Amino acid sequence: MISRAVVLAPILLAQAVRVRRTTPRLPGAAGPVTGLVAGDGDPVRLAVLGESTVDGVGAPTHAEGLTGRLAEELAWDGRAVAWQALGRTGANARVVREDLVPLLEPADLVVIALGVNDTIELHSATRYRRDLLDLIVAVRRRVGRVPVVLAGVPPMGRFPSLPRPLRDVLGARSAVLDAAAARLALLPGVVHVPMPAAMLDPATFAEDRFHPGPEGYRRWAGQLAEVSRRLLSDTFSG
Repeated sequence: MISRAVVLAPILLAQAVRVRRTTPRLPGAAGPVTGLVAGDGDPVRLAVLGESTVDGVGAPTHAEGLTGRLAEELAWDGRAVAWQALGRTGANARVVREDLVPLLEPADLVVIALGVNDTIELHSATRYRRDLLDLIVAVRRRVGRVPVVLAGVPPMGRFPSLPRPLRDVLGARSAVLDAAAARLALLPGVVHVPMPAAMLDPATFAEDRFHPGPEGYRRWAGQLAEVSRRLLSDTFSG
């Protein structure tokens, strides 16, 4: 039987080309890629690795992007947090491992936010899981056996810039890759935090209707912060 994706291939290709041509190209966030949220004691060191969302596309500055917002959330109890954002627009998991991990500074917690580009590139679940595993291993070789948070692959079926049926196909593919990533939570010190589809509504997107805007980053950081605080508490109390 011919699959639905094969039957729809010409339509999907035409839609993908149209989306690429008409979607506004937003720059990454301005300003330094490291920062400090002032507080008490020695700062907790946070590093965030990933694709355009870590590059801060859709936010004016990194302080208003995912990394800066997460650092603020982790500093809620008065602790100091030093943060580093290592993101590249268009990067997949393999590119992040090869090009960005060598730039990683000492960290107490690493958050990885990937999956959209692996989805668009139609990578298999097996490849994505393998590339994420290789990335985790490379991170721990670089900075030690730190806790790692895997941010869930955003549910692309909720991206308003994508027309149907392209939105449905990429939505299904992003769910498959997210399930593959979730299996890595069996590793010690690795936690997967899925992104609920309900988190995404028009108010969360930037003007390109593809990347998060400041409100989207604020919500995402708040969701990741609860797990991150628990991991840090376990690390510093152990």
